[in-house]
Amino acid sequence: MTELAVWCGEEAIVGELMDGADVITGEERGRAIAELLSEARDLASPPEVCVRLFELMRSETAGAKEIGEVIALDPNLTARLLELVNSAYFGMARRVDTVSRAVTIVGLRELHQLVLAVQAVSVFSNIPITLVDMRTFWRHSVATALLAKELARRAGVLHPERLFVAGLLHDLGSLVLYRERPEVMRELLIAADGDEAVMERLEEERLGFGHAELGGALLACWNLPPELCRAVTHHHRPLEAPGPGLEPAIVHLADGYANTRTDAPFCSDADLNALFDPRVAERIGLGADDVDAAIGAALPEVEQTQRILAIG
Repeated sequence: MTELAVWCGEEAIVGELMDGADVITGEERGRAIAELLSEARDLASPPEVCVRLFELMRSETAGAKEIGEVIALDPNLTARLLELVNSAYFGMARRVDTVSRAVTIVGLRELHQLVLAVQAVSVFSNIPITLVDMRTFWRHSVATALLAKELARRAGVLHPERLFVAGLLHDLGSLVLYRERPEVMRELLIAADGDEAVMERLEEERLGFGHAELGGALLACWNLPPELCRAVTHHHRPLEAPGPGLEPAIVHLADGYANTRTDAPFCSDADLNALFDPRVAERIGLGADDVDAAIGAALPEVEQTQRILAIG
């Protein structure tokens, strides 16, 4: 296993995130990311409600009632979470009116991840960034999230809602870079001219790591599960992910299709051959009809999901 030290506030949190592969390749690379996250302590440290939920999840005695009480301390979070659970995103047959009921129906692990996603969006949507159009950024993120969930469902992935979270947060590393390294990122954005592959290469050359790796490390700070950290870390290079690599492959495809087959692109490079490796689709076993169906199911929910999350 590879150990990753990520600085959250004053402390180093060391997590074993990968089997046989790296979130960060090499000590120097890891140190560069840790130093950047130490500068962005307000972003790398999860909100108190997320910390308390994580502690409850590790408890053997905590149940739906205790979880609901913690979430209920934040009325805004409670309202958004219940609206999301009651949206077409979950397709509930009956309305869910309490968080404790949501825990029972959705599951503790899945609800915890949704809380993290809602809170992350709340934190990051308030960053004053002028380098990119933030409405476009979040619309693309929501489209990627919905597509990832639909692709996962059709691929038979267990708990496909997990992929909604990974898709929604897949580019958070870019937001950290936009805020912490604005001048560098301005230069790279101009040089890349909308080409994601070029942007990734330029980040590597100039910073020593890419936004995907930074995002995976950030989500580890927020205590997201290792498989979701891997999905973000490897979403541009899913074939380099360890194991079956289904989650990175799904986020990779969802990101690419959101850029090329929806009205929510975030890059101007619409060359499918540049964005996709055909082996990725083979890995998750989906055909063209499955992809078309996933896109058809996801797109109508983009506007409502943006509204629920209060972004864009």
